[in-house]
Amino acid sequence: MKITVVGTGYVGLVSGVCYAELGHDVICVDKDIEKIRKLAEGEIPIYEPGLQPLVIRNSAEGRLRFQTELKEAVTASDIIIIAVGTPSLPNGEANLFYIEQVAREVAEVIDCYKIICIKSTVPVGTNERIRYLIQSQSPVHFDSVSLPEFLREGTAVQDTLHPDRIVIGAESEQAAKIMRELHQGLTEHILVTDIRSAEMIKYASNAFLATKISFINEIANICEKVGADITKVTEGMGYDNRIGSSFLKAGIGYGGSCFPKDTQALIQIAGQMNYDFKLLKSVVEVNRGQRFNVIRKLEQLLGDLSGKTIGIWGLAFKPETDDVRDAPSIEIIQSLIDRGAVVKAYDPIATNNFRSVLGYANVKYCETAREAAVETDALCILTEWQEFRQISLYELETWMKTPNLIDGRNIYSEEEIAKTQFAYYSIGRPNLNKGIREQSPVFMMQG
Repeated sequence: MKITVVGTGYVGLVSGVCYAELGHDVICVDKDIEKIRKLAEGEIPIYEPGLQPLVIRNSAEGRLRFQTELKEAVTASDIIIIAVGTPSLPNGEANLFYIEQVAREVAEVIDCYKIICIKSTVPVGTNERIRYLIQSQSPVHFDSVSLPEFLREGTAVQDTLHPDRIVIGAESEQAAKIMRELHQGLTEHILVTDIRSAEMIKYASNAFLATKISFINEIANICEKVGADITKVTEGMGYDNRIGSSFLKAGIGYGGSCFPKDTQALIQIAGQMNYDFKLLKSVVEVNRGQRFNVIRKLEQLLGDLSGKTIGIWGLAFKPETDDVRDAPSIEIIQSLIDRGAVVKAYDPIATNNFRSVLGYANVKYCETAREAAVETDALCILTEWQEFRQISLYELETWMKTPNLIDGRNIYSEEEIAKTQFAYYSIGRPNLNKGIREQSPVFMMQG
């Protein structure tokens, strides 16, 4: 099939490249001239494992093109996929400016029947809104399809080529048939539904996963007070098929481009319908508070943080990505700076992106993990990069001024920590904590 993908951000680029990998003719369109130039030369603006070789191969074989000209791309294609950003407005609503802008431009150049899909995450009713907008400017018949994406950064290529499910929101049998054919063979789970349900599936899925994360972090906080081990608790929970083990890893909370934005947007969607989504509001509140456990434990270890040198390992919101959007590291490091601490930070991939968000003030950006740990009063692990797991704890002790370790991602085992002199704090594993005064749990018998 002949496909145009409008927008070469994370979703648009990965989707377009993978459609080309499946044998379709794909044109990726973006107004950013410099980005298009680099993509045409095989340079990737994002860090995503496995993506660059697909760009190079499919471009060389003629199935994948990058350009700024929309009219030519629309005219040459049967399917138009809109994958531009929907960033949050100050009140949490999704900003639909870019989608509406693309819709107007498509309306000006559409010349015959096309299927126009929205892959961006959008509020319920957006596909209808965009359809009416195009219809008001063009007499040409077309079909609208909601095609939500379910990509995870770091595994996006795998997720696209081997998805759990494909969701297609369509009112036209012809459009549904064509979209089924487009995705045939990727998965047995292709769900065709009405457009509004497809839009809601995306938000509901992300909201539920965010809820699992905040829930397990709350359980971890209780574990610390009662002397239980969250890793054992989640293992026991995960064997229950009704619960499953995914997204039950305690830590410092979620971040990134999807969960924070989509939870806030769904709260706004509910509010516009006069529904108070209390559960999801609590999920957001818990998530924001969870990251500050790192600060609280540092203060328990060191007291006043003013003048203390704190090392940070990990700036990206998760490993295998350079994305720092709404990463816990941002607020944690800002809080350290506000308390007068000197911060030394390292990330294998995301340093430049982080620097563009927080700048240089009171942060020394390091070239290696060792440099970020040397002569520090404490070290905080905020992203579970494999590189950090491979560093000898014995060596790490010798690098630091004082061996204080805040493991915000529980990357070290009880056996590893027992062999060290670290004052150690992890998430929801109080029996591993060394050097931090914890309130002993008190149990009262009913009598």
